[in-house]
Amino acid sequence: MTSQHVPPQSKSTQHVAASGSESQHVAVVGGGVVGIACAHYLNRRGYRVTVIDRGRVGGGCSHGNCGYVSPSHALPLAEPGAIFSTLKAMLKPNPPLRIRPGLNLHLWKWLWNFSRRCNETNWIESGHAIHPLLTESMQLYGDLIRDYQLDCEWTKQGLLFVYKNQHAFQAYEPIDAMLRRDFNEPARRMSAAELLDFEPGLQEDVAGAWYFEHDAHLRPARLVASWRDSLQERGVRFVENQSLEALKESAGNATSVSLSSQQVAADHFVIATGAWTPLLEKILRFRAPIQPGKGYSITMPRPEHCPTTPMILPERKVAVTPWGSELRLGSMMEFIGYDSTISKKRLGLLTQAAADYLKCKLPESFSETWYGWRPMTYDSTPIIGRCPNFSNVYLACGHNMLGLSMAPATGRMIAELVSGDSTSIQSRPYQAERFIA
Repeated sequence: MTSQHVPPQSKSTQHVAASGSESQHVAVVGGGVVGIACAHYLNRRGYRVTVIDRGRVGGGCSHGNCGYVSPSHALPLAEPGAIFSTLKAMLKPNPPLRIRPGLNLHLWKWLWNFSRRCNETNWIESGHAIHPLLTESMQLYGDLIRDYQLDCEWTKQGLLFVYKNQHAFQAYEPIDAMLRRDFNEPARRMSAAELLDFEPGLQEDVAGAWYFEHDAHLRPARLVASWRDSLQERGVRFVENQSLEALKESAGNATSVSLSSQQVAADHFVIATGAWTPLLEKILRFRAPIQPGKGYSITMPRPEHCPTTPMILPERKVAVTPWGSELRLGSMMEFIGYDSTISKKRLGLLTQAAADYLKCKLPESFSETWYGWRPMTYDSTPIIGRCPNFSNVYLACGHNMLGLSMAPATGRMIAELVSGDSTSIQSRPYQAERFIA
């Protein structure tokens, strides 16, 4: 964008500046898509905003994910039977899930709490917390991308769940029934013949698919870059390569953040630090029950005969996203701490899965290989709201694998909470206090 664009006041972007907000400053710690969304809605309400990141803005999970904006992903990971199916899968060679708890007591506690939620009551309860953030974000993305001319290859093309095994394909039917009944998220069932007619980029030995036609996808790195440019034009300040080292406070109010080489004073603070949030325990005097769930992706030049529809291969736990000039494969979940290595074996599982399902021949060279840490909570629900022990510090973290899908609704809720307004979505399910005994 070469000139500042002032959008029309669509319904979702209308706002009333909070009393005194024009002179108040908010520091947002964390420059991923969630932090960017918080900055956007705070800026819309008239606050002066500074976004601070320990690296470069958009360099974490916001960069390498598969770009899905998916209201269909309402159900949490802690589902009935998840413990048995996970243990069974982990006995196979090269499973998509890997756990190395060792002496990590926080991970053991997380796994225990996760296991306690693998029942239908908690499954549905978490789903009803997750889904409103997804549906509101879908609407807000359409408005944001239109009103601010964000260049991110936004496409409402739907999402396929593709199966090769007939039994696994049929077994999804009760999940579809639940999504229809409880969340109004119906999928279209496709036979093998219907699927191959719809998506000829697949091999012919598929059993069928479930198609969520209302899902969308985009290029996450382009979204963050374009959104950042838009915010800079509107006066939002960005501070990169500065780690949070301390919070200065007075009478329960934070007054400034001490960074690697500077201090930033503000009236309010938002912590949108994703999987890094537990490492801020001493600073926040609260440990968010988040574990880093390591994932991988490969991006490559778009091959000939590439599929045109985004898809998930549930039997292999692999996501496939085609863009205009590239193809991305993403998958894996590793609970192995903050491990920063890229495993060639794990990347090989991505390409092998794609080769088993897609007709196209994958390029031998890749544009990018990537890993990132997803901020996983044991109830699959993000933490959005006031941080315990501080009256003016807010948390926006723990979005699991859905940070991109939930970012706009999270940002709007944070701006409403900072302003003291009622929230568009009931905020209670996301409060940090649910983790405090």
